[in-house]
Amino acid sequence: MAEQGTVVVRAYTSRAQIPVTGATVAVTHPSAGGKHLLVALRVTDESGHTQPVTLSTPPAAESEHPGTAAPYTLCDLWVEHPDFQMLHVENVQIFSGVETLQDAELLPLPEFPEQRDMTRIVHLTSQPL
Repeated sequence: MAEQGTVVVRAYTSRAQIPVTGATVAVTHPSAGGKHLLVALRVTDESGHTQPVTLSTPPAAESEHPGTAAPYTLCDLWVEHPDFQMLHVENVQIFSGVETLQDAELLPLPEFPEQRDMTRIVHLTSQPL
């Protein structure tokens, strides 16, 4: 049986970390040609959290020996709300048996934006295993 891990997104705004309700979160797997395979869609609740998304992961035992493949699955997150800039979080690492809580700080849109595409990209680096 394949092993699994989960990811939960917490969307918020401002340094006071005010929860953002009603943000749409797309969880994707990067695939060939720079495209993304949709895994799940979730909407944040009144606390800014999504319901967990379960992903298949490599066995945890793969992390016990050097030189083996990465012991995690990578996914990307796209967080969108009409009042905020879109956020794209790349390379979120999901480990077997672990619930990953990924923070997503959303920046408010200006009242009269000049740019149509206002997406902020956050690239996460791999775990130094």
